[in-house]
Amino acid sequence: MNHRYAFLEKQYIGRDYIRICIRLVLAAFCFAAYVYERDRDNTQDVFLVVGFGIIGISILLLFLIHYKTIIDNKSIILDGLWTAKKVKIDLNSIVSVRKDRYNNFIINNPVYNLHRKGSIRFYASGKDAVVLTDRDGLEYFIGTQRPNEMYLVIMSEMQK
Repeated sequence: MNHRYAFLEKQYIGRDYIRICIRLVLAAFCFAAYVYERDRDNTQDVFLVVGFGIIGISILLLFLIHYKTIIDNKSIILDGLWTAKKVKIDLNSIVSVRKDRYNNFIINNPVYNLHRKGSIRFYASGKDAVVLTDRDGLEYFIGTQRPNEMYLVIMSEMQK
């Protein structure tokens, strides 16, 4: 049975451009150290193995889902990585929705269900987020690559 959701987005843990650049710089450093140490010591092979290991792990992280956002039947379902609990937000309890920047920092750590200062945060990569406020004043920051589409789908689901 193939079910079409109103909105489905998968956030991958390894697709944040800043983290990719950091991993590639580390791998380049390992390869440069391998070339520099080639004629000096017998430990140069460690740099080559570590460099290829960093690139291999980086490739694997590109396909590793951090969380999945599903909007359907007047609810938002956030399904996390392996053992993370599934979070379901009922849109009937939401009083306001807005688009916002996730954070003003350049580098943000990926988080899933992080409770901090009256908010719950879900983030993998990007700059944008949709912020939901419920009746109790609790804010849900949901990081997304498609904030306009997510905002419109949430508004249409709330009006149903």
